[in-house]
Amino acid sequence: MVSKTISRTISRIHRFGSLLRRPEVLVMLPALALASYWIAGERSLIFAALLAPLVFAVTGRSAAPQSGANLPDVLEGLSLRGQLIGTLDTILQDGPVTGRSTACFVLQFDDSDRLIDRFGRAAQIEVLARSAERICAVLRGGDIVARLEGGGFAVALAPVRRLELEALVQLASRLQAAVAVPVSLDASRLYITCSVGFCHSAHAPETTGASLLNAAQVAADEARRRGPNGLRAYSPDMARTRADRDSLRAELELALDEGQIRPNFQPQISTHTGEITGFEALARWYHPEKGVIPPAEFLPLIEDAGLEDRLGETILYHALTALSRWDMAGLRVPTVAVNFSAQELRNPRLTDRLKWELDRFDLEPKRLSIEILENVVAETENDVIVANIAALARLGCGIDLDDFGTGHASITSIRRFAVQRIKIDRSFVTKLDEDREQQKMVSAILSMAERLGLETLAEGVETPGEHAILAQLGCGDVQGFGIARPMAVDETLDWIVRHRAQLAKVPKFVARN
Repeated sequence: MVSKTISRTISRIHRFGSLLRRPEVLVMLPALALASYWIAGERSLIFAALLAPLVFAVTGRSAAPQSGANLPDVLEGLSLRGQLIGTLDTILQDGPVTGRSTACFVLQFDDSDRLIDRFGRAAQIEVLARSAERICAVLRGGDIVARLEGGGFAVALAPVRRLELEALVQLASRLQAAVAVPVSLDASRLYITCSVGFCHSAHAPETTGASLLNAAQVAADEARRRGPNGLRAYSPDMARTRADRDSLRAELELALDEGQIRPNFQPQISTHTGEITGFEALARWYHPEKGVIPPAEFLPLIEDAGLEDRLGETILYHALTALSRWDMAGLRVPTVAVNFSAQELRNPRLTDRLKWELDRFDLEPKRLSIEILENVVAETENDVIVANIAALARLGCGIDLDDFGTGHASITSIRRFAVQRIKIDRSFVTKLDEDREQQKMVSAILSMAERLGLETLAEGVETPGEHAILAQLGCGDVQGFGIARPMAVDETLDWIVRHRAQLAKVPKFVARN
């Protein structure tokens, strides 16, 4: 009872502080101070001077950071994390006496980064405000809605005697449906989806509000990973899976810090001259206990752990270092190609960082090729990605469209992204010398590229027959195990020398006039 009284008192102080911080009240403070002096003398003026800073200190510390700047009234009126946890604590403590239970929901917006990238932070706040109104409209009067850090919401249900899983699933679906109603913003209609995780109070790991909210958050994280528009109820397995992911993230971060993850380099050669036209940097994990781990096994883990930017920085550094080493050894290699993920391309500072790295190594931008997956080009509507690719092309970097033929990129997209070279996917190259249908497909791709003025490179070349037919069809460059396997940078030095020595032995045919 005492705790409730204290809580109500603090709440009243916060409301009084909020009132004092209103602009119209702040403007009147000097007049109020002067009036107190006229009415009650110097003592009242001293008292007012001491009281005002005290109220601001007590109420401002908790309110200011949370409220942010110029939040709409509907968001200002919501509870915060601490208040929600306090409410849940009270319900859980009273549960054995009242026989009532509750549940906690966490709503996380899908593609919130894309929303901010395209429309800005103000649009995100507007979407949050509209969504908050709709969420509150779906709930009962006694239910509590809180806003969470990062742009999500939590809901604590008013305690009831019977609370079954089916009812919780139905409520979660209604919350998703409410958020899914399009939002009109600056003549645009935004279609928003959210993933929802929830936990029944009986299934929380501990009988505390913080534990119940954390369990709902774990379920929401899992729903978002399976989304968009995912829906998950908490189970103990989720907590273990999350712990495993956190452990894996720590292991991956350690591997990046200690240089266990670094690129191998696979050569690319001209079908016309046999000369080396470049190398592609391909990530490998040199695990101290498990040996070399192929990218297919750890790249999805990198993505799940949100470490794509860290990996990209590491691979870029090693790629530019390799270029410098080849130059210092007198083995000039025209270009090195580095794969950029969609996450990296969303970074507004990408071009500046890349330019700084090139200047740092004293390398011309044209010696770096940026490989972008075709599905990124085909599916992206992200203005930051579009702007970044265009800026990289203007900088002078080559733009390679990787895995061409698998992502359904249109010709318009190819021109829009200033693509300079397309990489024909290995699925079109396999058995090319034996399959006539494959030859027709590759011939059509090469013909289109020629008409568009694009360079071409076929990847996954494994046999002399595939190499020969690609040369006959007019493909410019090739790479694959049939040329050389990816190798450490130290090994590339000897390989380049051997390859050029073999080329020197090949007789040169001079055309007669």
